[in-house]
Amino acid sequence: MSDLLQHPGVTRVRDALAGLGTQAVVRVLDDSARTAQQAADALGVEVGQIASSLVFQTVAPVGDPDHGRHAAGSDPEPVLVLTSGAHRVDTHRVADLMGVAALDRATPDLVRATTGFAIGGVAPVGHLVAVRTFVDVALARYDVVWAAAGHPHAVFATTYDELVRITGGTPAEVA
Repeated sequence: MSDLLQHPGVTRVRDALAGLGTQAVVRVLDDSARTAQQAADALGVEVGQIASSLVFQTVAPVGDPDHGRHAAGSDPEPVLVLTSGAHRVDTHRVADLMGVAALDRATPDLVRATTGFAIGGVAPVGHLVAVRTFVDVALARYDVVWAAAGHPHAVFATTYDELVRITGGTPAEVA
């Protein structure tokens, strides 16, 4: 499993964390942590301490003649929501925060094109392109939160304040 620290996604996250001035250390888990519950079980922590990285995409208004497309035929905008593993994201609430008609789950292709990670290992940092990010304020109640580190078997510990800082995210009620 220590070879996993050399995985390209994990290396990208480690480099991003170092470049952002954190002391975070990537930890390799014996079992997959594709879900918040799996991560919490593997770490022996509350599921609410897991910062789930979920990618959504904006949706054009229903009355828009280009429904499903955006201004000037542009692609949907990806958005990253870092939510407490104890919550389900309220996409209507986040869409309202963004001032858009709606949000849908991003396709696996959009997730990979935006973040460079496969679903289940999406980290909050180290993305291929900048992505608008919201951070669930519910994570602030924990001294330590855990986030994916570029692979379903890799995580790192951080704090809520540091998570907001390193992602440039907007604190928000997302559930």
